[in-house]
Amino acid sequence: MKVILTEYVYKHGVAGEVVNVADGFARNWLIPRKMAIPANKANLEKMAELRAKATENRAQITGRINEAAAKINGLELVFGMKAGTNNKLYGSITSQMIKDGIMDKTGVDINRRRISDRQIRELGRYEVPVRMGEVSPVVNVVVVREEELNDFIARREAEAAAAKAAAEQPETPADADQG
Repeated sequence: MKVILTEYVYKHGVAGEVVNVADGFARNWLIPRKMAIPANKANLEKMAELRAKATENRAQITGRINEAAAKINGLELVFGMKAGTNNKLYGSITSQMIKDGIMDKTGVDINRRRISDRQIRELGRYEVPVRMGEVSPVVNVVVVREEELNDFIARREAEAAAAKAAAEQPETPADADQG
């Protein structure tokens, strides 16, 4: 059944779009909740204004998604986990743990189902894609032994401080002559 959406419906469209949905979904859910109206001639003519609004809403949603993706792309999350001598974790790093890590570091709340379904079960570095519509930012996940976590973080902070100090140091004339 063709309907005209009057508001955003997850995985179906935004207000003003004419979409084809199952008859029962339209009759039993969308139309009674005033989320859609039947797509007949009279309603199509009335919805021209709503279609313009839909284009604007879609642009806003896309802008917010791109903004959130830019915040989390390249983000590094470090987890300390118990592991055996063969580097296998006694548990696993789940999508919920990654979601919580992203929320803590950036404040961006992502549905955990948008994070890669693959659970991490070994020590190491992993690139975890996050599905966000047309863009897929990548979160870098580092899994270290629980007892090595503090050393790893301290070493990482020292590297960052050294890089910052090197960037702030002005170039000396002697360095310029050699280049």
